[in-house]
Amino acid sequence: MVLFFTEFWERFSYYGMRAILMFYMTKPIAEGAIALPQSRASLVYGLYTSAVYWMGVPGGFISDRFLGPKLAVVVGGIVIATGHFSMAIPSLATFYGGLILISIGTGLLKPNVSSIVGELYQQNDSRRDSGFSIFYMGINLGAFVAPFVCGFLAQTDTFKRFLSSIGVDPTTSWHWGFAAAGFGMTFGLFSFLSFRKRLAHVGHRPKRRRKVGAKQIDPSLLMLSPPARVKKRLVELKDRVISSLTREDWQRVGAVFVFFVFSMVFWAVYEQAGSTLSLFADKFSHNVAFGKEFPPSYYQSVQAIFVITLSPIFAWIWIKLGRREPSSPAKFAFALFFVGLSILVMVPASMLAASGKVSPMWLFSVYLISVVGEMCLSPVGLSTTTKLAPAKLAGIMMGVWFMSISAGNFLAGFLSRFFSGDDTGILVRLFGITGLAVLVAAAILAAMIPWIRRLMGTVH
Repeated sequence: MVLFFTEFWERFSYYGMRAILMFYMTKPIAEGAIALPQSRASLVYGLYTSAVYWMGVPGGFISDRFLGPKLAVVVGGIVIATGHFSMAIPSLATFYGGLILISIGTGLLKPNVSSIVGELYQQNDSRRDSGFSIFYMGINLGAFVAPFVCGFLAQTDTFKRFLSSIGVDPTTSWHWGFAAAGFGMTFGLFSFLSFRKRLAHVGHRPKRRRKVGAKQIDPSLLMLSPPARVKKRLVELKDRVISSLTREDWQRVGAVFVFFVFSMVFWAVYEQAGSTLSLFADKFSHNVAFGKEFPPSYYQSVQAIFVITLSPIFAWIWIKLGRREPSSPAKFAFALFFVGLSILVMVPASMLAASGKVSPMWLFSVYLISVVGEMCLSPVGLSTTTKLAPAKLAGIMMGVWFMSISAGNFLAGFLSRFFSGDDTGILVRLFGITGLAVLVAAAILAAMIPWIRRLMGTVH
């Protein structure tokens, strides 16, 4: 319960801020935004969303060596909340500073809160998968609720009229949305600290190692300069690790890197939900439901609700298939096929947009098909990486997996640089070329399945 709500509020803060981020960067100054050029805003978005994931590598290291998981979660939460509140102050310095702080804080909190979940169960405890399923539900519930709250505060006329009625400049509404994300993380911290006694048996700080005596140091090292000394120790460590890996270990490591490449391709398309598709929703979608207009940031909730709905269905499908369940590389190929198909849906949508705004159902279709792909890749990739990684390289291999998500996020931001708000012909080519390229990647991966399965050995 403690970790569920901690992650719920952390994801609330992340997805709430992300839902309005591209709009705040690209809208006019007269509307209270910062009016960055499209290409620059896309680059900032890509760098930020990728940093959130690769910062987990140093965040995990700091936890392992110094803070321990529980303290890392607390420190990370404080840094995240500070970043969001910084963005609530209207200036470019506080905006960019806030993005940096959120990236650093997420790198400390996100991998370590997951680590604590793992510590709650023994290795062979049958409740482990169920526990992670409940935890994963917290992630997606936070992602579902957040865009409605932050989007309402940042973009709706209703809230802007309220600000005017109390004598507050309505163009500051963006910063109320950022502040709401900060309060969300603050609630998560309060929840974690209030019930920390329930986690008294897990997440401890690492024990300090005893200092090595002078007699235990290799005398030859003392004759070298500090840089040469470090280089020699690294070479010795590398030789020791390499010599301990078998041929089968190296084959499995190779399989992990193959999955890295195709995972990166998948996330480069999937994560356009927060960049290219958000811009399309703002400029070309008729954002009306049940006769009422809604802000385009609300679309960011759609993927989360599809994940919540489809997760138990896919879990049932894999169990029902039993021995006929597709292998991990086959599931990856399916994932690429579906995400490629999803972005191709935007080709006819862009063609129709040349004559006027299109139905929201086009974007809903994209999100639904892409989430089907996510069900074939995201949980599978995480599980497969833990199975393939040699024990001595488990941490590094998990870092590789998260780096694939990081690289994909950066590519998603890069691709959104080609978005043109006026020329729908450019959008047709952008979505068409991207979709076809991913389908080709899916075909290549499908052809490689027999070879990859040989690399994986006994891992299915």
